[in-house]
Amino acid sequence: MHWGQKHSSFVMLDSNKHRELYAEYDLVCAAIAHSEIKLELYRGAFEELENYKKEVSDWIFGYLTYDLKNDVENLSSSNFDGINFPCLHFFQPKVIFLLKDNKLELKFINEDFSAEKALQEILNEKCELNIKENRLNIQPRIPKNSYIDKVESIRHHIKIGDIYEANFCQEFYSENAIIDPVKKYLDLNSISTPPFASFYKLDDKYLISASPERFIRKKGNKIVSQPIKGTAKRGKNFEEDQKIKEELRSNIKERAENIMIVDLVRNDLTKTAKRGSVKVEELCEIYTFQQVHQMISTISSEIDDNTSAISVIKNAFPMGSMTGAPKIRAMQLIELYESTKRGLYSGAVGYIDEKGNFDFNVIIRSILYNENKNYLSFTVGSAITYKSDAEQEYDETLLKANAMFKILSND
Repeated sequence: MHWGQKHSSFVMLDSNKHRELYAEYDLVCAAIAHSEIKLELYRGAFEELENYKKEVSDWIFGYLTYDLKNDVENLSSSNFDGINFPCLHFFQPKVIFLLKDNKLELKFINEDFSAEKALQEILNEKCELNIKENRLNIQPRIPKNSYIDKVESIRHHIKIGDIYEANFCQEFYSENAIIDPVKKYLDLNSISTPPFASFYKLDDKYLISASPERFIRKKGNKIVSQPIKGTAKRGKNFEEDQKIKEELRSNIKERAENIMIVDLVRNDLTKTAKRGSVKVEELCEIYTFQQVHQMISTISSEIDDNTSAISVIKNAFPMGSMTGAPKIRAMQLIELYESTKRGLYSGAVGYIDEKGNFDFNVIIRSILYNENKNYLSFTVGSAITYKSDAEQEYDETLLKANAMFKILSND
C-alpha cells in the first residue's frame, strides 16, 4: 500500500478471506496507469467507458460515482461536493496482483515495467507511518432536528403514494483534516474485516472503504447482485447476539425494505437477462460482520453472449439498495432532501477483466479524503419507509458510522 499510493492510480480490493459463494480472489491490487479514462461530465459517460474497454481489450480497474445516475436517467446533481472525485475513472494498470489460496499471480504490461521491478520496489519500500495526523473536528452536515424533519417529509411522500421507500443519507465531515490514508485504511479494515474492502488512490483523492456489500458480479454469462437492506448491532455476548440476529430475521419492517429492493433489482437485471433467467437465490438471509448483522438477498440472471459488460452495469446502476423505489422518483427526492452530493459514496469500485467478467462493490462504510483540500467526509444512510421512526433511523446511521468515528477519533 505504501508503494502503491506513491503512484497517481492505485487500487486494492480485499475480501478479508470471506469464503462467500461468489468470491473470485482473496485480494487484488492494481497500480500505475498505462492508459486511463477520467470523466468530469455525466452525459455519455457509460458510452465513453464502453469505447475505452473495447479499445484497451485488457483488465481495467476503476469506480463509478453515484452521480452517474444523471447519465442513466434525466436527473441532475447540484448539492455541495467537498471531495471532487471525477464522476468516472478507470485505468489499465501496468501491474496487477491477484491473490487466491496463498498463490500470487502477477500480470504486467511488458514495456518499461515488469513484475520483477514491481516486486523489488515493494521489497525496498519502507513502511513508515510518518504523516503527523491532527485532531479532527467532525461535524454533521445535517443537524439532528433537521434530519428528523426531513425523514418526516419523506414519510409524507410515501403516505401520498409518491414512493414506497427512499435511502436517505447524511454526511459527516471535517475541514483542515490531515490523516495518513494507509493507516486509516488498516485501522478501519482491522475492526470491520468486510468482504468488499477497498483502498483507492487517484492523484490527491482517496477512498478508504470497509464495504460489506456487493453491487454486481459477472462470471461467464451469470450475473449476481446482493443488495443489503436491514441492519442490527452486535450483542455483548453470544446469547444476546443470537437474540438480536433472530429479531432482525423476523423484523417485518426490515424484511419489507429488503423485499422491495429485491423486486427493484430483479427489474434492473431483467433489462439485460435471458427470458425467465432472473432468480432470487437467497431472500433476507442474515450475515454477521464484526460491527453489525446485515440482511442480504442474492439475485441472479443469465445474459446472452453478445450482451456487453458495460450495458449490464449501466442498466443496474445506481444500485437499488442505495436509492429506493420507484427508483427515479426516489433519486429525485434524495437530491431534494440530502445536503451533499454523494459523489463516490454509494457508487461502486471494482474491475472488469480481459474476458468481460467483473466484480463491483457498493461504496458504503467508507471515508473519502481530499489530501490537497484537507477535506474528509463519510456518509451514512438508512431506508425510509412509512413505518420508519425518525429517531430510530438517526440511531441506525450512527451505528453504521461507529467504525469510522472510532478510527478517526485519534484517542
